[in-house]
Amino acid sequence: MAEQATAPLSEAHNVSGPGEAPAAGPARPPATPEGMALAYGSLVLMALLPIFFGALRSVTCAKSKNASDMPETITSRDAARFPIVASCTLFGLYLFFKIFSQEYINLLLSMYFFVLGILALSHTISPIMNKFFPANFPSKQYQLLFTQGSGENKEEIVNYEFDSKDLVCLAMSSVVGVWYLLRKHWIANNLFGLAFSLNGVELLHLNNVSTGCILLGGLFIYDVFWVFGTNVMVTVAKSFEAPIKLVFPQDLLEKGLEADNFAMLGLGDVVIPGIFIALLLRFDISLKKNTHTYFYTSFVAYIFGLGLTIFIMHIFKHAQPALLYLVPACIGFPLLVALVKGEVTEMFSYEENSTPKEEPGDSKDARMETDKKEK
Repeated sequence: MAEQATAPLSEAHNVSGPGEAPAAGPARPPATPEGMALAYGSLVLMALLPIFFGALRSVTCAKSKNASDMPETITSRDAARFPIVASCTLFGLYLFFKIFSQEYINLLLSMYFFVLGILALSHTISPIMNKFFPANFPSKQYQLLFTQGSGENKEEIVNYEFDSKDLVCLAMSSVVGVWYLLRKHWIANNLFGLAFSLNGVELLHLNNVSTGCILLGGLFIYDVFWVFGTNVMVTVAKSFEAPIKLVFPQDLLEKGLEADNFAMLGLGDVVIPGIFIALLLRFDISLKKNTHTYFYTSFVAYIFGLGLTIFIMHIFKHAQPALLYLVPACIGFPLLVALVKGEVTEMFSYEENSTPKEEPGDSKDARMETDKKEK
């Protein structure tokens, strides 16, 4: 899940390039001001939804003891390595598209994201759908468990718990998956993209603010280099047919749902700032002041940064590295508020546990000890 949520595509631009004709076929007419406003306004809204609701769900996720809902914690070492891993992945994809047939690569990727998209969308809609199930709906519990090794060396690879309601959500998500697989429709793409983004913000947790600054700072450099320094990112973004970007047609008003002149925003520009914003929400809650000052500050900062990205892109008619504007805004605004309130020390000393604390008797050793005492 983490790999898809933070896919190395971090720009908003036209699929065919601003002011350029597509590789084949007649040149497209330029987008109307109304169409562009609708497209970019929709991209901003689609970016904000998974950040807001993903952050709220991350609070519950941090307290969960369900193995399938436990978050994955990003440490400072992970954050420092991530830009390098992302760069290698991005350049590897670029080489693949240059050497091998784009058609076959995208076919494999479509199958891969078909499965992941169904799981992500099912997990996203499950809490919503649970409210609509009748009270007498039969709910049987299931567990999917894969282990490696035996005895004391046994290690869990997959431990996923679900029930009958989750199976219904999985069936509904499969319909969207088949739609995406057969048609590659932009609405199906966005449903999967929103699900990936929300899951990423919910399940990927930074362990502290310093780690967040390292991650965002590293990806700031990564984004600027690969967009301005080379054509690698733009090339991969145009070639990569997978739901790792949010898209919206600029010619929707003229062509309806069959529109094909898209503006796009990479999921990395949603998830990376989103997990930092979610961390600040959990920090707000830890202060126990019944206010969400840092969360709302960073949320407004994200809107400002994304709006500035779109404005600069429109002025210069060139793909922009969104993190160039988002990172200073999302880090700078909350830090300025912390300086004014005198809470910088509290902010940088806040630390999250990687796993929920076990209650007495929860662990296997504790249960064995209890059994011995009872005997």
